[in-house]
Amino acid sequence: MSSRSLIVLPDDAATPILEAISAAKKSLRIKMFVFSDPALIDAVIDAHKRGVKTQVMLNPERRSGEEDNEATRRKLVKAGVAVKDSNPAVELTHEKSMVADDAVALVKSLNWATKNLTETRDYAVVTDHKHEVGEIVQCFEADWERGKFDPGTEARLIWCPINGRERLARFIDTAKHTLFVQNERYQDAVILERLVRAAERGVKVHVMARPPHSLKKEKLVEGVGGLRILDDVGIKIHKLKGLKLHGKMLLADGVAAIVGSINLAPGSFDSRRELAIEVRDDDVVERLHEIAKRDWENSHPLDLSDEGLLADLEDRQEGAVEKLALVVVEEKSKGKKARKDKAAKGHKKESKQAKKK
Repeated sequence: MSSRSLIVLPDDAATPILEAISAAKKSLRIKMFVFSDPALIDAVIDAHKRGVKTQVMLNPERRSGEEDNEATRRKLVKAGVAVKDSNPAVELTHEKSMVADDAVALVKSLNWATKNLTETRDYAVVTDHKHEVGEIVQCFEADWERGKFDPGTEARLIWCPINGRERLARFIDTAKHTLFVQNERYQDAVILERLVRAAERGVKVHVMARPPHSLKKEKLVEGVGGLRILDDVGIKIHKLKGLKLHGKMLLADGVAAIVGSINLAPGSFDSRRELAIEVRDDDVVERLHEIAKRDWENSHPLDLSDEGLLADLEDRQEGAVEKLALVVVEEKSKGKKARKDKAAKGHKKESKQAKKK
């Protein structure tokens, strides 16, 4: 019988992933945005040495030009592992997936970097559903051979730049009571609109985001603007305490969830290779609900006022005041202080009058 299960990071550590690699007998297909964790590198090399056909596809560089995977590439190639750059037909490959023996697949939000295994909130769904595994294999082979990937209108999984925006928008539209969203970036106009509409029809929307100072300089305006739009309509926006948020997860009404690599940004939907999976399995959704509630309790609201943004961005983002058209904090502070002083004087006056009576 087909099944799905959930891996939660850092709670579960790398153990389930290492076990899946060790269990492979015939083949491993790995597609990764960043691959640098030493234990996972060694596990992949060990699989190759024991005769498993191992293929690794790595994103060659970030938009900044930074090459995260070059050292890993050299080590894998030296060990005889087949390694290729991801398909140049897409701007970059942000997908994080693995298929073992054409039978089991992992759809992940996490990179295979040590920090994503130990310091960040991240997720992976393990599936042995034939059609889901088959789609991931089909995409891997198309990208490996530089061919075209088209899962068709009956695609089981969520792919960018193919059906991602449509599937996520539809998922949000079907939420009736509650919606938990964890994502680093809230920049896509369509998704923002859907979240606003959800709140307006009475859905209790909980948004978990990273603080504005963590946004890249060129994405600051869109990122902060997106969060403030949500804040303006009363959607609660929190940041996680203790852990960094890297996971990309949506949970609707405690019955359905989406997990994968997709940031809620136009670039992710329109020009990147991204992958996510929608699940309704009781045990997977129940655990996601437990984690989402626990994370919410272990978080605090983001202050998206001008003062809050200035405090968050101060000495971290040069030119933030001008870019975001913020009101300088001193001016507002003076006004607030004057109002507080006036209120305090009024309170003292009322107290004196009450004593005379």
